[in-house]
Amino acid sequence: IEKFGRDETIKAVVIRIDSPGGGVAPSQEIYGAIIELKKKKKVVASMGSVSASGGYLISCAADKIVANPGTVTGSISAIMHFANAEELMKKIGLKGSVIKSGKFKDIGSPLREMTEEEKAIIQGLIDDIYEQFLEVIILNRKIPKEELIKIADGRVFSGRQAKQLKLVDEIGDLNYAVRLAASISGIKEKPETVYPAKKKSTFFDLVFQDISAALSMHLKEKSTGLSGVNYLYQP
Repeated sequence: IEKFGRDETIKAVVIRIDSPGGGVAPSQEIYGAIIELKKKKKVVASMGSVSASGGYLISCAADKIVANPGTVTGSISAIMHFANAEELMKKIGLKGSVIKSGKFKDIGSPLREMTEEEKAIIQGLIDDIYEQFLEVIILNRKIPKEELIKIADGRVFSGRQAKQLKLVDEIGDLNYAVRLAASISGIKEKPETVYPAKKKSTFFDLVFQDISAALSMHLKEKSTGLSGVNYLYQP
């Protein structure tokens, strides 16, 4: 994104988003990078199969958002996952010990149930991060908060529904997004598209990619939840 921003021969940028979202901070950093890019170029977000939660937040930075009719989008919310293995540990005869210097240092520990006070603290954290998401949409999509609140409860929409709700601007595919980007940036002729250069892969890169993919899949299957706060659609 930064490289294209510095390239004076590039008049507009299409950001292709196919993601259910992810960590809050990475989503916000990509959003911020697109906001900086928009100061120099016209930017169009093109939604693929899924552009939800953090994926939708990123798209809000663009001048225009284009979705396919069946794109899964929305999921305006924040979430944290916690596992409680206390009963399991009792069944297999394991006990955990925690030594801490602060009352809430082990908040969310899988060794025990959270107290109501701890749940309230986590809820406050989630609520603030959720408000940050709403602020981005209100600023960029010009949707009044009272209207946004009615649909910003984690539910997902099709691209066509999202257009009706003013969450996206246009219905179309990637080619349509490219033509739209050319139009709003003043390009009259057929636009020439430029893509980021792909890194050349060596034999060892391919081997390590296979190992990494297998390990990633194994960890995904074995994990009991996601760490940290996420803007994430995870059915």
